[in-house]
This record gives sequence, structure tokens and C-alpha cells, in this order.
Amino acid sequence: MTLTNQDGKKKSFIRNIFARRERNDREMNKGTFDFPEAESDPRLKSLVFTGTGHSMPLSQDVQTFRVFVATWNVGGKSPNSDLNLDDILHADQSDIYILGFQEIVPLNAGNVLVIEDNEPAAKWLALINQSLNKSPEVASRGLKPTLSLGSSLFFSKYSLKKISKTFRTESGRRLKACNCNLELERKQSKDLCFRCQQSHISEDDFSSEEDDDVPNGIDIAEIPFPSSTNQMNYSLVASKQMVGIFVTVWARKELVQHIGHLRISCISRGIMGCLGNKGCISVSMSFHQTSFCFVCSHLASGEKEGDELRRNMDVIEILKNTQFPNICRSVHSRVPEKILEHDRVIWLGDLNYRIALSYSDTRKLLEENAWDALLDKDQLKIEREAGRVFKGWKEGKIYFAPTYKYSCNSDTYAGETKKSKKKRRTPA
Repeated sequence: MTLTNQDGKKKSFIRNIFARRERNDREMNKGTFDFPEAESDPRLKSLVFTGTGHSMPLSQDVQTFRVFVATWNVGGKSPNSDLNLDDILHADQSDIYILGFQEIVPLNAGNVLVIEDNEPAAKWLALINQSLNKSPEVASRGLKPTLSLGSSLFFSKYSLKKISKTFRTESGRRLKACNCNLELERKQSKDLCFRCQQSHISEDDFSSEEDDDVPNGIDIAEIPFPSSTNQMNYSLVASKQMVGIFVTVWARKELVQHIGHLRISCISRGIMGCLGNKGCISVSMSFHQTSFCFVCSHLASGEKEGDELRRNMDVIEILKNTQFPNICRSVHSRVPEKILEHDRVIWLGDLNYRIALSYSDTRKLLEENAWDALLDKDQLKIEREAGRVFKGWKEGKIYFAPTYKYSCNSDTYAGETKKSKKKRRTPA
């Protein structure tokens, strides 16, 4: 499921753009976006650029970049080493990749209440890197890539911290927290952003990498890669895990210098409204002169009447409570601290909205391929059009059958075969 609330003109490159509910254990929801990118000119007046009312400087130099957003509920299954993500990611077709996962670990008491297992997240990072940064020989000859980390990754205990260190280059360093335009700042004020006065930021300027559970802590996996820097196409900009939710951001290596104000916020909405089995991870960053916010969420489950209101409340609380720290001290820089203050906001994840029909009625419409009739009963569509949630947000066309809840590695709905031990659920 991906949603966006910005009103600027965008061109889609694959189907299923701007929104799609995905609850399949093995189905990824993909979206690519073309965003015009502006570099500011202080001599020109500002122009309201988004639907949130946040104004941006008008530009003489407009560039277009492609942003790829995908979400996947993997049902607590750790990836195999031979999993190939090439057909999903279409490497080298986009400039920035944002990949969100739900249930990367089983949502059991150990992971929720004790300590989360981050070994699967490390494996996903390795697989994503393998797809985005395959060697020229593998790409040109169509060879099947092999993980450079080999058995040491998939048969040993690896934490996110360790895999991040493995990905780092000798010259790699942390991304700048702020990349304000110094020349523009000097013209406007002597009060420069304190972080931009340094050629780089020392390790002491950030929270410890061990402190992965601090909601506002930055879990940046450096600018990392096991291959040589000459072969790197994309750099890992940020990654963060909260129990089963995991989000990672990658960018073309030549664009990383234009990314700044990188911050991460986590909101827990699970058991008792405070545990991390449900909730969201939000990533805020600036790219040139445009601010982006990517919200990866896993909302309340349940198909009983009224459960959709719990999901609505999750969204409301996430929008209300997500707070990004103000890391820029420039008087003239307006760095967003709330989700809706950003120029571009994209919401992705497993939102868990269902189809408001009985099992038999849903199955009948499925057999008739009556997609429009099914969509009319989509809870998210109903709630959004009623103005109770995501009012003013845009959702892309849904063009395929419900994917909740397939049996693993099949297109058969769970619980529908005589031998199945899974609970039968209404497709959604």
C-alpha cells in the first residue's frame, strides 16, 4: 500500500502508482514517481509547491528524478540466499529507492517484548545491495549474481550494525545531517547552519550505533558497499528496524551529496498501544531543496466490524505524534518537524484495511473478476472518501486481485484447501 499527499504533477512508470493495499506474504507493492526537483534562486518569489501549504522557492533550474517505493509483508519468513530481487527493483531505472517491509521477523513475544532479531534485516540489505550494485559482468552477461558475503552472512548471526560495517568503503563516512546551501545562507544571514560549517561530521555528533531503539536516533548504515567504489551504483542512505517493520533508503552514489537533514522517527501502536509489533517508521530527508517524508507502517489487524476505526486511529496518532528533531540552526531554513510539513509525503506499508463483504460475497465477485464492485467495498476507499482518514491523499489504480491472504509461494488463498491448516480469511 502506498499513498501520497502531494499535488504536483507526476508520471507513473509502472502500474500500481501512489497506492495499493498489499497484504500478501510474497507479493511486493511497487511504485515509481517522477518528481520535478528545484534548486532555489533567492531573487525569485516563493511558490506553494504542495498540498500541505508548505512553500518552496521558485527555481531557475528544474530537474526530474525518479523515486521507487515498494512495500512487502513477508510473513515472518527470512529470505533465502538465492532470492533474486532484480524483477522487483529494476535496478538503474530509478534514482532513489525506498523499500519497506512488515513482519520481517515473527511477531512473537520474544521479538516484541524481549529483543528483536535483526538478522533477517541484514539479509535483506545484502540482497538489495546485490540487486542494485551487481557487477558489470553479471549485468551484461545476464549471469545469476552471488552474494559477496557468501555463507558468512546467511549461515552466521549478523546484526544490522555488522552488515553495515561490511558494506562500508574505506572512504565512507556518515551523511551530513544538514546540507544547507552555504552560498545562499551567506547572502541571507551570518547565522549559518552549524553542521554545514564542517567538511564532515565526526562520529561524536551522532548517537551511538548501538542505540538502535531510540525513536529519534539516526540509524544510518553509512555509504557502504562490499564491492569497489568504482562499481557502486547506489549507496545505502538509511535503514531502521522496529520489531517486524523495516525500512531502507538507497540513492545513486552521485546524488548522496544532495541529501541532508536525514532523520528517523518511530511510533509504536501495537499491544496496549505502545509496543512495536504495529506502528510505523518515518524517514525524513531533504533532496536538493525539496523535503521528503516516507512513512512505512503496519496498522492494526482484524476483520470484525469496527476494526477499520482502529486503523484510522493508528493513522491519526502517527500523524499527531511523529516528531523529527530540528537539526538545522539556520534562521532562514525551515526544516519540517511533522509529517505533513514536508513537500512530498509517501505512505507505504501494510495498512490492513479489508473488504467490507462476507466471505461468500467476496469469493463470488472474485470469480467474476468484478474488480470495481470489490473496490467499492474497500474499507480504505470508504474511509478516505468519507473524510475519516487520508483526506486529500491520492491512491493509484488497483489492477489485480486481492492478495490477502495467499498461502506462501502460491496464488491460492490460505485456508481454502481441504488439507490446509490455516484459518480461512476473507480475501482483501
